[in-house]
Amino acid sequence: MATNFWTSSHYKQLVEPEEVDMVNPLDKEKGITLEDFKLIKMHMANCISKLAQHVKVRQRVVATAVTYMRRVYTRKSMAEYDPRLVAPTCLYLASKAEESTVQARLLVFYIKKSYTDDKYRFEIKDILEMEMKILEALNYYLVVFHPYRSLSQLLQDAGLSDINMTQLTWGLINDTYKMDLILVHPPHLIALACIYIASVLREKDTTAWFEELRVDMNVVKNISMEILDFYEGNRMISDERINAALNKLSSRS
Repeated sequence: MATNFWTSSHYKQLVEPEEVDMVNPLDKEKGITLEDFKLIKMHMANCISKLAQHVKVRQRVVATAVTYMRRVYTRKSMAEYDPRLVAPTCLYLASKAEESTVQARLLVFYIKKSYTDDKYRFEIKDILEMEMKILEALNYYLVVFHPYRSLSQLLQDAGLSDINMTQLTWGLINDTYKMDLILVHPPHLIALACIYIASVLREKDTTAWFEELRVDMNVVKNISMEILDFYEGNRMISDERINAALNKLSSRS
């Protein structure tokens, strides 16, 4: 597993935290702040999850779709690549990459059913056109490694593979896709950070196990802190704040 990751296009595309927090100049002109930028990406990750429930694809497809969406915005502006269209198109592309193909017309049907706002009114041709743009923005690199892959192995190794810990850590990993961690850190370190948080919450002593792993505990703890800070800072996000951020994109600067 690890060997494959270290030679993959995913590893080569990891970026520094500053690079994911850069608001495109075109978006800045629209008045998009860093907070707006993060908020819109988080909202779009949630939209992908909701849409995925309707079309019944597994979590891995959702995670890949969210990763594509986040990668796109390290290279392209939201002003040019409307997040409301990018999100479902990334799900469409991820479903093909992960061999769980969903038809574009099904996505269009559920988008219209879920959102009354005209700004979400897309047709099949819109998704197909955006798919080509996204492929180009991703340089056609579609392989994504996820923390889930190493999680069960690590939990087993730590003697923590009971249902309680498995569910808790899996849930924590799901939430990391509301952040940009997958663009910055190797997936096994994200999995370790989630195990670290879960072991503290469940009062399980994993000190000796972590020492044996010989991983950089500073990195694991930093990722853990980022996850906990995220929970702290995003407890009360109103739809009004999200809509206000999205409306800036629609306004003429």
